[in-house]
Amino acid sequence: MNDTYRHKGLRSQLVKTLIDKGINNSMVLDAIGSIPRHLFLDKAFEEWAYKDVAFPIGSEQTISQPYTVAYQTDLLQVKAKHKVLEIGTGSGYQACVLSMLGAKVYSIERQQALFNKTAEFLPKIGFGAIRTLFGDGYQGNPMFAPYDRIIITASCQSFPQKLIGQLKIGGMMVVPKGDTKEQTMYRITRVSENEYAEESFDKFAFVPFLKGVVKVNKMPI
Repeated sequence: MNDTYRHKGLRSQLVKTLIDKGINNSMVLDAIGSIPRHLFLDKAFEEWAYKDVAFPIGSEQTISQPYTVAYQTDLLQVKAKHKVLEIGTGSGYQACVLSMLGAKVYSIERQQALFNKTAEFLPKIGFGAIRTLFGDGYQGNPMFAPYDRIIITASCQSFPQKLIGQLKIGGMMVVPKGDTKEQTMYRITRVSENEYAEESFDKFAFVPFLKGVVKVNKMPI
C-alpha cells in the first residue's frame, strides 16, 4: 500500500483547500494531512482521492467529501480518550480521522458487504484499534454506552432519541437533519437525563439514515 511523495503533496493541497473553506482546527487538519485517503478508494479512482468531493464506494454509499468530514469532526469537539460512536462506517475514513484525534472509536455499519470489507481493511493500514460493528445504526450499541460523542454520517428526518439516550450527560452528537435533498447540520448536547440542547449550523447533503441491516446473500449450495 504505497503512500508516495506525490500523495503527501496532494494531501497538503487538500489541507490548504480546507483551510480556505474555513476549517481551522489544527488537530483535524493534521489528521486529514496524515491519513492516506487514496487507500480508501479502488486504485482505478485514485485520482479522486484528494479532490474535495464525495465519491461512491459501493453498496449505494459514498466516502464523504473531505470538507464534510472535517466540518463534522470539528463540531464534535473530540478529545483524547473520548469514547465515540460513529453511525455509518462506510469506507472507514471518518473513523480513522476520529482515531487520529485519540478517540476510542466504535463504528456501526448496516451493509454487511461494506462492513466485511472495511473491518478487514482498517487493521492493514494501522487502524486495528477501531471497533467495527455490524448492525442497525438506529439501535446504536448499548453494550459500550454511554458515549462521550456520537457522529451520524447519514441524514435523519428527526433526531434519533435512542441514540441521544446513549450519550453521557454532557455528551454531544453531530447529526445532519432534513429532507432527502438538503439537511442542516446539528449539534445535540445531552444536558440531563431527559433534556438536550440543540445548535444548528450549515447545510449539507447526505445519503439517508436507513433502519435495519442488509446482509450478504449466500450462494446456494
